[in-house]
Amino acid sequence: MIDRLCGIGDEGAAGLARQIAVHLELELSALELRTVGGRGLHLLSDGEADAAAEAVATAGLAVPVVDTPLGSWSVNVGVSDESELEILRRAARHAQRFGCRQLRIMSYPNDGRPESEWRAEAIRKVHLLVETAAELDVVLLHENCHGWAGTGAARTLELLSEVAGLRLLFDVGNGVAHGYRSLPFLREVLPYVEHVHIKDGRMADGQAVFGWPGEGDAELLDCLQLLADSGYQGWYSAEPHVELIPHLGVSGDPERMATAYVDFVRRLKVLAGKVVAA
Repeated sequence: MIDRLCGIGDEGAAGLARQIAVHLELELSALELRTVGGRGLHLLSDGEADAAAEAVATAGLAVPVVDTPLGSWSVNVGVSDESELEILRRAARHAQRFGCRQLRIMSYPNDGRPESEWRAEAIRKVHLLVETAAELDVVLLHENCHGWAGTGAARTLELLSEVAGLRLLFDVGNGVAHGYRSLPFLREVLPYVEHVHIKDGRMADGQAVFGWPGEGDAELLDCLQLLADSGYQGWYSAEPHVELIPHLGVSGDPERMATAYVDFVRRLKVLAGKVVAA
């Protein structure tokens, strides 16, 4: 898996030039994009996106996934369809500049409505996004994070059964924060997984605290082994959440961010070596 290891750039640095430099230092061959200079990719102008794509290509880095805010903690299920579709259109157009066809989404946190109404509206919204994505020639990956289907494997599988064409981004560490074990979740959804985020942590005083890979409660090594044994051929992307936690507004000192990111990826490479050996 080491040859398919990448990371979310803004976990290591805010600016794209530093994101690229950190990934080259780590001898990674790909860069997952979420924000550039603190702005989501969809917020860049066409000229800014062109310049960013040229910089990434010149560095020889691939971009396997672009992380959008669609359906995420930044909105709720009451958000307007048109505002979400406009983000999708812009994100898809910019992603294609990087040769990327996979976009991360979530499935809409509740705004206080009854569960049955939340379910119906979240599924409707995701279905609309997936239909539009097909027209734009991109594929949407649902992450097991915030939103109706992010709370467990049963809801994730229900969403997949309702929305043809949707695939999954499995985050190994999100189960810690959302109250389920990662390994059983992965066993249930494994055939649909196209991309993997890697973080590790444990609960402390009612809140998830993330740290070094293999030292938390996310069953990380077991999940990596299951993915390897299954023949998974996608990317593994580091998302440490050690110095940067976007949904909590946590951002550390730039030098500490870069240092923590580099340390995390180097430790992850060691852990990945154990999977290969096994």
